[in-house]
Amino acid sequence: MKKINFLTACMISLLVLVGVGTSLAQDKTDLTGTWDLDVKADSGQTGAPIFVLKQDGEKLTGTYRGYFGEAPVTGSVKGNSFEMKYTMQGQTVIYKGKAEGNKMSGDIDWAGQDKGKFTGVKK
Repeated sequence: MKKINFLTACMISLLVLVGVGTSLAQDKTDLTGTWDLDVKADSGQTGAPIFVLKQDGEKLTGTYRGYFGEAPVTGSVKGNSFEMKYTMQGQTVIYKGKAEGNKMSGDIDWAGQDKGKFTGVKK
């Protein structure tokens, strides 16, 4: 009887460890790739910028291409949350959001002049 309880405890422990490992693997966000975004400013303006991103650990780099032209992007990733920004003509635009799989969404601050929301999908 004690052998059965010991084996049962071992099996349950193994299943828990496998479940935790799988959960941790699913939580790993990788923003590397090309992202098509839809943005909408509180003022009513809309846009469809493209971000080409590279993630290295928690560091995020890449390129913004959209209505305002093209600019280098910098940022950071923690879990599934991220922040990325670019500066054009002395104005810094900040995107803060969350990513899950091939989708992202969040808030935008256009250098304090306007705010908005974005959604995006990885190509």
